[in-house]
Amino acid sequence: MSRIDYFRDPKAPRANSVVPSVTVVVRDGDGRLLLIHKTDNGLWALPGGGHDIGERIGDTAVREVVEETGIEVEVESIVGLYTDPEHVLAYDDGEVRQQFSICFRAHPVGGSLRTSSESKEVRWVDPADLDDLDIHPSMRLRIRHGLDESGREPYIG
Repeated sequence: MSRIDYFRDPKAPRANSVVPSVTVVVRDGDGRLLLIHKTDNGLWALPGGGHDIGERIGDTAVREVVEETGIEVEVESIVGLYTDPEHVLAYDDGEVRQQFSICFRAHPVGGSLRTSSESKEVRWVDPADLDDLDIHPSMRLRIRHGLDESGREPYIG
């Protein structure tokens, strides 16, 4: 399934669904960031995905990271809540989803890099190299917040 991300675009279609989801900022011991090259929109992103019924939201974060990257993680904290109604995801089946994402910070505890049906490439990226990658503005916001180690309160927006 393919998708188009609209962010503060007046031509965006109206949302017809909301699905709780997660993204996860994972940094290794060298400070590199775990990113995936997504199959659905061709952009680089933090690993993440939809919350399943019967699952704790922290478990969703752990599951999604290992499913998409092969890396096992332990959740540390919440980076922020991303619910901007002007960020919608339009899927080719007609669903237009309003963003509702909880971004977590986590650290790796095992596993090894591998791709999945949702990730055509997975890599550890030095934060200095982020400008070289095609990353959606809403994802860059989460990455910026996730890399901020100032101890600020979680973002709510």
